[in-house]
Amino acid sequence: MGGPMMGTEMAGNSRLRTSDNEREQVAAILRAAVAEGRLSLAEGDERLARTYEAVYRDELRPLTADLPNGGWDALARTPEALAAARRGLRRHASVVALVAGLLVGAWLLSGAPFFWPIIPLWRASGGGPWGPNRQRWSRW
Repeated sequence: MGGPMMGTEMAGNSRLRTSDNEREQVAAILRAAVAEGRLSLAEGDERLARTYEAVYRDELRPLTADLPNGGWDALARTPEALAAARRGLRRHASVVALVAGLLVGAWLLSGAPFFWPIIPLWRASGGGPWGPNRQRWSRW
């Protein structure tokens, strides 16, 4: 097996190259840090230039190392991230309302005296021993 090393054998001995997506993530973190006032405009520009010049992943780490939580908190508070979270919440609420409407409609058509849609809705909302409050139910 005198050929060149491939796959994981080579990765252990060499540095990993960074992708355009990783560079863009670091650049977004740096822009958010400048917008928050954690970095001056000059320092932000210098770090952005170093970000786009980076070839390896370990060259990106020092650029955000002195920011709280690596700058991810600032990135989560950007208008784009907040808008994405609101879109996700709206989409989730729409799906829940649609499913609830379908279940109530099926109950009305079934003529059942007991309001059975409450059971799947309660489970889906995290109620009972299947949801996030399962610690409270663990003693039973």
